[in-house]
Amino acid sequence: MTPGAALQNGGAVPLAEIPVLDPGAFRRTVLDGVGSGCRVSSLFVAPLPDGPGIVAVLSDPGTGRIGIVSEAAEPEIPSLTPECPQVHAFEREMAELHGIRFTGHPWPKPVRGAAGKRSPARLSEFFRIEGEEIHEVAVGPVHAGIIEPGHFRFQCHGETVLHLEISLGYQHRGIEPLLASSGDATRMRLVETIAGDTTVGHATAYCAALEGLGGTEVPARAQVLRGIALELERLANHVGNLGALSGDIGFLPTQSFCGRIRGDILNLTAVLCGNRFGRGLIRPGGLSEDVPGEETDRMAGALRDIVRDAEGAVGLLWETPSVLSRFEGTGTVDGATAREIGLSGPAARACGVDADVRRDLPSGIYRMVHVPVSVWDTGDVLGRALVRWMEVQRSAAFVLEQLASLPGGPVWSPPGPPAAGSLSVSMTEGWRGEICHAVLTDAEGRPAAIKVTDPSLRNWLGLACAVRNQQISDFPLCNKSFNLSYCGHDL
Repeated sequence: MTPGAALQNGGAVPLAEIPVLDPGAFRRTVLDGVGSGCRVSSLFVAPLPDGPGIVAVLSDPGTGRIGIVSEAAEPEIPSLTPECPQVHAFEREMAELHGIRFTGHPWPKPVRGAAGKRSPARLSEFFRIEGEEIHEVAVGPVHAGIIEPGHFRFQCHGETVLHLEISLGYQHRGIEPLLASSGDATRMRLVETIAGDTTVGHATAYCAALEGLGGTEVPARAQVLRGIALELERLANHVGNLGALSGDIGFLPTQSFCGRIRGDILNLTAVLCGNRFGRGLIRPGGLSEDVPGEETDRMAGALRDIVRDAEGAVGLLWETPSVLSRFEGTGTVDGATAREIGLSGPAARACGVDADVRRDLPSGIYRMVHVPVSVWDTGDVLGRALVRWMEVQRSAAFVLEQLASLPGGPVWSPPGPPAAGSLSVSMTEGWRGEICHAVLTDAEGRPAAIKVTDPSLRNWLGLACAVRNQQISDFPLCNKSFNLSYCGHDL
């Protein structure tokens, strides 16, 4: 049974109907929910009718619904992390932003502030393993290449990594308060840049939350085109990632081909809206523009060529023993650890975690069309690569099917005014994993708070787990196999 106030993905609930539990009941509800198969999709401080409260968003794949419960945001609260490690980053974030002390938290270091000057030095210190033969390797935050800043601190015994601590925050832009205080047009542009390679995923989640608040029915043609854009985004990034993995081990044939193929897929997204990353396409109520029928026919033909080329380029990986020997057994995360820390997306499915928002909490076109979930069980670089390749094939099949049966009609309907004093939660399966947007409105129906959870917030810890007991020279390959976002984490 879904705990608390229950709603569908993209639905809304009045704030007054969200249960405000005492600390003990809140704790039991969250832990019981997780124990019965729910996932803590978000945990944040929000302005509730009786004052600031901590809101837990529990997604329930068993019922396909989302449960909402809350408790008062007291200055000191017992930490849930020791019993539910998947909330560790949420609690650290709330401590950093709102000054709440989560007693018993095993690692109360700021999520982002460690990179700036706001945090006491003692909270910014790195974990160290002592010993005469232990040495420390510091990498970043400035890297040798065009890449966002992030700091990696390795504790090593010889070439073996005993522990990796990842310190981010250098890309912290304050997106969430900006979203709540900006006008509608500016807010949409900010949403599209939460993580630039996930423009469609975040725009879809945000617009669905607004549509839930306004009771807006998105036209069928727009829903299908949104799904096509989301799967093209998945295709482009997965193909690009397979090429990058090939480059990290010096396998140039697949690397060079995948770079070109990724560009071809991005060009298909440009057909939809004129922008290769999908900016400007998705708007509350549907889409900003329609796609002529002759263009969809051309897209289908181009995608068939892309799939044929990708099969040839990526197929080389599975036929080359030297590639398989580098991928197999490298950067392994077991299924129990993946579930415990809350991994999502391909990184989780490669560990045998059978979870996908498109199937478990469907919205939009996914309520009508099922995309098979791609799962592997080795949890290593090979598993993450294979899951991406399976998703490439299944996403391409989905896009071709939808292009062939695209319904007619409008692509936009006027969005209704957002309900006052309400909360809407929308979730999307982005190419990295679960994206969650929560939008709260005030008594006038204006956004009072917007909470964004990008899958990178959880999955960076998965990378740290993957490199334990690995050779430090394997770190670039492990890192690329997760392919996480700095700015999506930092917001």
